[in-house]
Order: sequence, then structure tokens, then C-alpha cells
Amino acid sequence: MRVIIQRVKNAQVIIDKSEKRTVESGLLVFLGIEAADDASDVEWLVNKILNLRIFNDENEIMNYSLLDSEGGLMVISQFTIMAFTKKGNRPSYIRAAKHEHAFPLYELFLATAKMKLGKKVISGTFGANMEVSLINDGPVTIQIDSKNKE
Repeated sequence: MRVIIQRVKNAQVIIDKSEKRTVESGLLVFLGIEAADDASDVEWLVNKILNLRIFNDENEIMNYSLLDSEGGLMVISQFTIMAFTKKGNRPSYIRAAKHEHAFPLYELFLATAKMKLGKKVISGTFGANMEVSLINDGPVTIQIDSKNKE
């Protein structure tokens, strides 16, 4: 699994040009799921995201996690994060999981995050056409790959 995490002042997703969902101060996570991913990737990645110390404390030092800051969490599925661009100019998505594998892991990711965060996780709709907008706070943007635990 790969994620791009952005600390946001707010974010919104419009799904199929009609339904709008928003999150205030917190994290926006774009989630890509690989064919080789399983439940252990979900568990590791959710723990990593919720405990990343990327929110400012009273001294304006990034010392607090999402759990500490009690911020919101929005998760958007995005298979293009799995793009392979080594050859040529057309990205290949061969590593991206097929729907029947990715969708259950996406739902597990949301359920695990909700349970560990202790509140609702805002999400897009898997496979839908979505428009995402955000105000990046910092800016703070971090990429994590569960297959490359640096």
C-alpha cells in the first residue's frame, strides 16, 4: 500500500458531481492498494498514519499525532498512486490491485482507522469519479509505502 498524507486545514470531496463530504483540521490520505497487499499492510499503515507526529504542539514544534490533536481523517482511494513510470511516458498500473482484491482492503483500512481513531473517518467512494480540494497546512505532505518500511 502506498499513501500520500497531507496535513490539512480542511478538505472536501465531491463524489459524482453531487455528494459533498468535508473534514476540518486533520489529515487527507490518498490510498493506493497493490496486488501484493494484505491485512498486515492495513494494520501497519493505519498505525503509522495515526501516530505520525506531524501536528504542532504549543511551541509550534511537530510533536503531536492525529490521535493527540483529535483532528479529522479523510481517506480517498486512488489507484494512480501505484503508477509505474520507469519505462516510457505512459504510466503503467500493473501493480495496482484489481477491484475484487482492493475493495475489501479499502473497507478494512476505513474500519481499522475508525476503530483506532475512535470517530468517523470521512471517505470518498471507491471507484467513483471524485473531485478533491484541500488547504494544505504547512505544507506538510508525506509519502509512505508499506512495502518499504524505512
